[in-house]
Amino acid sequence: SLENDSNLTGLLLQQGSTSACLKPMRAHLSILAHTRRAPYNAPCCGPLTLGLPMGILAGKRVLIVGVASARSIAWGIAQAMFREGAELTYTYQTERLGERVLEMAEATGSSLCLPLDVAEDQAIMGMYEALAAQWNSVDAIVHSVAFAPRDQLAGNYLESVTREGFRIAHDISSYSFAALAKHGRQLLSPSSALLTLSYLGAVRAIPNYNVMGPAKASLEANVRFMAAELGATGTRVNAISAGPIKTLAAAGISGFRSMLQTVANATPIRRNVTIEDVGNAAAFLCSDLAAGITGEILYVDGGYSRVGMSC
Repeated sequence: SLENDSNLTGLLLQQGSTSACLKPMRAHLSILAHTRRAPYNAPCCGPLTLGLPMGILAGKRVLIVGVASARSIAWGIAQAMFREGAELTYTYQTERLGERVLEMAEATGSSLCLPLDVAEDQAIMGMYEALAAQWNSVDAIVHSVAFAPRDQLAGNYLESVTREGFRIAHDISSYSFAALAKHGRQLLSPSSALLTLSYLGAVRAIPNYNVMGPAKASLEANVRFMAAELGATGTRVNAISAGPIKTLAAAGISGFRSMLQTVANATPIRRNVTIEDVGNAAAFLCSDLAAGITGEILYVDGGYSRVGMSC
């Protein structure tokens, strides 16, 4: 300490040995004093400033497709992205849903809610026209939409599957992602990201998931083909394969409660994942931190897809 330095100086004076020793000591004390007087300025960043750090999505505009309730995975994604600084626009399918979605949008600082039926190309184009009147570009699109008729999601696959059910499941759950990119690519910014939601049933035979398995497999193939095409213009395309979560859509799958318990017992983390878990991963994938990631299926399932059997 400086006090100890002063005592040492007195001892040296008594011994008459100050001439050689005090010069480096004085230089050291001078450096300390100088350091205290001069504030540090980072050479490339200017003066350091105090305050809250910026979120990883600060300044980005994100279109969220698929919020239906507070239990929706899309809502977990929207909350995470809002927390990280993104500006959000939501879509809704029906007027009844529109009132609910608008309330949720306002909770994330947004008043932009646009009608959209992903089964109709004209509706998709109309949504983008309305969005373009408010935003001159979009930095990310989140596609969290899936549907199959209820009778397709119970019993054995071949007994339940029908031509019409197969068509509907693929149209709503898979083609709609390609359609959103196809009709909205002119609005995409040079470093944009597209994200969709998949499930383990795309690559494994899951009881009662039935026709949604082929539909999710189609969706994941979409991710690869879209990533290959859009990468040249700076757009990345990825998917999150989330573990089972109790959403309104999942409630239509026969035996879903049993599935939740089975997965919770078997995952390495010994719990089901949440919409918050998925939201955090989605925020990362749509941020510049993931600039080198495209064409990927990221599993957010607590490790369930990686284990052979529970211990």
